[in-house]
Amino acid sequence: MPKMIFVNLAVADVAAATRFYEAIGFVKNEQFSNARGSGMNWSDTIHVMLLDRDFYATFTPKRIIDAKIESGVLLALSFDDRAGVDAITDAALAAGGRELHDPQDEGYMYSRAFEDLDGHGWGPFTMDMAAMQAAHAGDAA
Repeated sequence: MPKMIFVNLAVADVAAATRFYEAIGFVKNEQFSNARGSGMNWSDTIHVMLLDRDFYATFTPKRIIDAKIESGVLLALSFDDRAGVDAITDAALAAGGRELHDPQDEGYMYSRAFEDLDGHGWGPFTMDMAAMQAAHAGDAA
């Protein structure tokens, strides 16, 4: 079995959150979905579980943050190029998300950032590893 990640997010409205994630390219996995949560696939190894806040609470005794005013996690997704970064961010904004800052271009890395409907932050990026290593070659000296 390959190593996989399942990110669990507390959401106020499972149906609305599901529509948002479908709009930015995730695919709903009906096998892991019901009225209390939606299993959303980004790839064969990366999954996001959108869980109703009450259902999410059954997995932890801790207080559940309100991601619109508190940060509990920052999530990043890599892309092959700027077009992919821009496409997911533009789709997120069109689906009701909020852009967190202007695009950032470090030369070797390009990124943007958005929040979903519940305030969970995502940072899509692309990086040219050879250019990054060249840019930081002098840092080690």
